[in-house]
Amino acid sequence: MMINKALTYTLLAAITLVPWNATAVNRFSFGNLLPKASFGSAAAIASNAAANLVEELLVKSLFEISEGKHQQALNTIDQLIQSVPNFKLAHLVRGDLLMAQGKYLQAFGDPSINRPEAVQDLQEEARVRIERYLAKQSKAKQPNLILAPNAQQSHLMLIDTSKSRLYLYEKQDNQLKYVADYYITVGKNGVEKQTEGDKRTPIGVYFASTKLKQQLPDFYGEGAYPLSYPNEWDKAHNRNGSGIWLHGTPSSTYSRPPRASDGCVVVANQDLKALEPALQSGKTPIIIANNLEWLNSSDAPEAEKELLNSAIDHWLNDWRAQDTEKYLSHYSKDFSTNGINYQQWAEHKYRVQASKPDIDISLSNISMFSYPDPQKKLVVVDFTQSFNSPHLKNVMQKRQYWIQEGNRWKIIYEGTA
Repeated sequence: MMINKALTYTLLAAITLVPWNATAVNRFSFGNLLPKASFGSAAAIASNAAANLVEELLVKSLFEISEGKHQQALNTIDQLIQSVPNFKLAHLVRGDLLMAQGKYLQAFGDPSINRPEAVQDLQEEARVRIERYLAKQSKAKQPNLILAPNAQQSHLMLIDTSKSRLYLYEKQDNQLKYVADYYITVGKNGVEKQTEGDKRTPIGVYFASTKLKQQLPDFYGEGAYPLSYPNEWDKAHNRNGSGIWLHGTPSSTYSRPPRASDGCVVVANQDLKALEPALQSGKTPIIIANNLEWLNSSDAPEAEKELLNSAIDHWLNDWRAQDTEKYLSHYSKDFSTNGINYQQWAEHKYRVQASKPDIDISLSNISMFSYPDPQKKLVVVDFTQSFNSPHLKNVMQKRQYWIQEGNRWKIIYEGTA
């Protein structure tokens, strides 16, 4: 990891701080340190995922530049542009290479012919793409999150805004398996959305609805999938706004800078097409986090998941038994639901359960997703609840937010999903 980080910053220096043809960087030989990738035949290139191919060719061209192999770099960047003709970052690199044939360039994107802010955006895109390529995230790594989709949720998406990356997982044999990852764009002003129009992307657990059917402007590219922002936790913390979508790019643009949207999550059109099968259900979980922590699969938070499962079982059994005191012990004193606080909830439950009615309750289709809140350990739990009593029979979709207080999991929110 340290070697990769050193390579990243050396390469970034090569493309942003020193002349393209400077001999200072030519003393580095990266060939044996780079992850091995196939850049051979057209058939081999076509077999790679399009997103990985873009980064492989981009990074290959930049290393060739840093080693003074300008003609080879031009050939590589031409190959990249042939694959994705509307890739602005690739065109900037190509323009610099052509200019280098006639004059001494001072840095990545000659400021005399480019808008400085546009060049800075492309430098930032180059940085995150280089870092991803050099990191080569192991498929065996698991995020340090409780992730347990229900039977209807075949896919799950994780977004790490700090890395400008979306990770796609598929449920196989009751386990989540890494499928692919894609470069993304988030809000111009970063993350942690608070208010309408702040041009920030929210952090939290959301669900993508089905693709919008109406004709959208070309700005949204291949289409748009609205996310369920603001969710219950957002509303409880007075976060507002709307229209946070996962959508594509204009037809003239392969990708946008890492921070360029009004709060939406933006992916390249070909990547959105690749994600479409995972989004068709209209209930795909999308967890948006900042600085995801990755673990070896053996270190995955299974123990925490089992403790939470046990807490849910005890809550349900105490409810069935109509033991109001034990039942309420599963609720945080900060609990709220639909404007009702813990005290009001407790008074209501003591009234309802005073006669000890005979009830039958069962839960099915349970899902659990860690909520990426930096201050609290929080998990969103969804389930189908079947309730039977002498006076009421119903089946409903329920959502709870469980918070860890000390060494116990407690319910801090409960309502319909």
